[in-house]
Amino acid sequence: MARWWPTALERRIAVRYLRGQRGTRSATLQTIVAIGGIAVGVMALIVVLGVMNGLANDLRDKILVASPHLRVLTYGAGMKYDDWRSQLAIVRRDPDVVAAAPEVASQGLVKNAEGYPEGVAISGIEPGAGTHDVTRLDSTITQGDARFKVTDTTADGAVILGHELAARLNVTTGDLLQAVGPSSMTAHNGLGIAVPRWWTFQVTGIMKTGMFIYDNTYMFMDRSTAQRFAGLDTSITDIAIRLRDPELANVVADRLDSVLGYPHRTQTWQQQNAALFSALKLEKLAMGAVIFFIMLVAAFNIVGTLTMVVAFKTREIGILQAMGLTADGVGRVFLAQGAIVGLVGTSIGLVSGLVIAFVVDRSGLVPIDPSVYFIDHLPVHVEATDVLIVCGISLAMAVLATILPSRRAARLEPVDAIRAE
Repeated sequence: MARWWPTALERRIAVRYLRGQRGTRSATLQTIVAIGGIAVGVMALIVVLGVMNGLANDLRDKILVASPHLRVLTYGAGMKYDDWRSQLAIVRRDPDVVAAAPEVASQGLVKNAEGYPEGVAISGIEPGAGTHDVTRLDSTITQGDARFKVTDTTADGAVILGHELAARLNVTTGDLLQAVGPSSMTAHNGLGIAVPRWWTFQVTGIMKTGMFIYDNTYMFMDRSTAQRFAGLDTSITDIAIRLRDPELANVVADRLDSVLGYPHRTQTWQQQNAALFSALKLEKLAMGAVIFFIMLVAAFNIVGTLTMVVAFKTREIGILQAMGLTADGVGRVFLAQGAIVGLVGTSIGLVSGLVIAFVVDRSGLVPIDPSVYFIDHLPVHVEATDVLIVCGISLAMAVLATILPSRRAARLEPVDAIRAE
């Protein structure tokens, strides 16, 4: 069986060929350029893939701060979930379900004491469900708390606002707001028409999730208050579920669909944000492909470098063959050169990429617009799988780049090589 790995002598010859003139220890310019190309490609790929992972992971975490992993809803024009208590018991029996609670989703209009109006998305949650149960709402509270306890007896209930929404309304904890919902209409006996009923709510908490859509639009209240505000009586809009692993949402959703049956349906956090995460995956593939071509250019540079070595060292190769080095041994010399260039370049790129990723991620060095990207700085999360794939491809390309020049060198006849000028 033919041996493919170079011997110690063949590795020493390979290192000698990668250096400059005899007696020097520095690498040739071509070797430095080849190593640099590999290093830049590996570094760029690690950082870019880390940025794509960071965006996806941070968006997922921020989305799931105030949103459950999975929802169970019902079909129908009214979107009202009447028989939810029996279904809640079934949901809680699933082995992957950590917690489940009823939820009310609605829309409304609020105005502050000066009459400034804002449209809001209203989420009615079970008291305690936002305290690391179904969601982690309490971990985002910057003022007040998530208990929904009013201190003003004139208020109809307590609410938690996103900090962007609170800033625009110029309110803080303890202040009162007025709100009206789509179903808050009452008949006026004197006028003979339906007029909206304005509710009074006390702000008992302000949250900052880092997710712009939550901080800018959402208003949370307890479930029973939200039911009255939305005119649902004892009904809800969905059952909110937290799983032991958010990545299992699709699996659990399929299981619950089969158990609950029609008219129930499930909606995962991936389905709610499918367009966003699909765009991120496409960007990751596109950016990875673009930077892959940098490494491909570096591989061609290795081919060029080793081909020049063959041309310049033809006579030396002939002498080595005359002294007993086999044709396969000559090929392994050039294989070793490619492996050394690939290993050194990959190592430099790996270290540089990891350092840059760490610094950018921890320092928040690159701020971005949260109104566009939902997060306020560029996150970089390097995954071990990506690192292994990048390093493996880099080394493989460096070794494969040696095939053409190594075959050319191995085909040299010793007598003709020694006579070469």
